[in-house]
Amino acid sequence: MRVLGIDPGLTRCGIGIVEGTVGSPLTMVGVGVILTPAELALEQRLLELDRQINEWVSLWNPDVIAVERVFAQHNVRTVMGTGQAAGIALLIAAKCGIPVMMHTPSEVKAAVTGSGRANKAQVAQMVQKLLNLESIPKPVDATDALALAICNIWRGAANAKISEALAAEKIRLKGLRA
Repeated sequence: MRVLGIDPGLTRCGIGIVEGTVGSPLTMVGVGVILTPAELALEQRLLELDRQINEWVSLWNPDVIAVERVFAQHNVRTVMGTGQAAGIALLIAAKCGIPVMMHTPSEVKAAVTGSGRANKAQVAQMVQKLLNLESIPKPVDATDALALAICNIWRGAANAKISEALAAEKIRLKGLRA
């Protein structure tokens, strides 16, 4: 499975591709950060995010796009920008027919470190270790994007099995009623 992880943001949008399956080693395929200057008009910044995320999708053909779920903060401007950047990623996924999974920061931390309260440094160290990297990708937005992809590979497989089991049970129950 190849997952494109996106840590949305207007100024810095982390982006990373991880390949692998549950129970086997994971591999970093690519990592980066999309930068948009604050002095650009909002619509131009969103257009640049659209252009660059589309490039990543075209280049790497991900099976899934994992996006960090926007969470409430005291800074409304930050939340709005993050939400707008996430919206671009969601729209691209929909247009390309790529499934999207959204994960909260706590889910990602728990999946990667074992604790939903881990700090950024702990997440970065585990990403480095899990992907067998020589160094931690910088800036932290890049590492966060990889952590999202890792989380999705591990949690996505479990969620898919649960969904399959529920669907099979639903079919079985319908058969009993007939």
